[in-house]
Amino acid sequence: MDLIPSENWPEELKKSGDKTADVYSKLSEEQSHFAYAEGKWTLKELLLHLSDTERVFQYRILAIARGDKNELPGFDEENYARNSYANKRSLSSLLEEYRLVRKSSQILLATLNPSVLNNIGTANGNQIVAETIGKLIVGHNLHHLNIIEERYLPELL
Repeated sequence: MDLIPSENWPEELKKSGDKTADVYSKLSEEQSHFAYAEGKWTLKELLLHLSDTERVFQYRILAIARGDKNELPGFDEENYARNSYANKRSLSSLLEEYRLVRKSSQILLATLNPSVLNNIGTANGNQIVAETIGKLIVGHNLHHLNIIEERYLPELL
């Protein structure tokens, strides 16, 4: 969350989504298969990781905002990536999915009553406030954008 450049995290949610879509829209299909090292995700896998993680976070926000007291499970991001088949999909389909998932997050967060953003739930064994998960979506996205800019794009340009 330290990566979020302003206190207006809902606006940063939009900006980080737009920036991610812009970066990916400039890639060729061939470039999207690039991984900067052995065992690292391709750019396609990374993009689908962003969508997958955001969906998990959306569910956590929704459950906590609705007062669900059940403990919400964690997820194994490596296993999700291994089973995503992202590299068999077109870059355009992955980008469309990312944009729709991000729009869904924006709508969810914009339509929740502000009071429920303070609800506390348990996810992955830790207590967390619903609003914090919204901020984590932004910070997680910015973290991966930094990695793309530092480790992927210099190798492709």
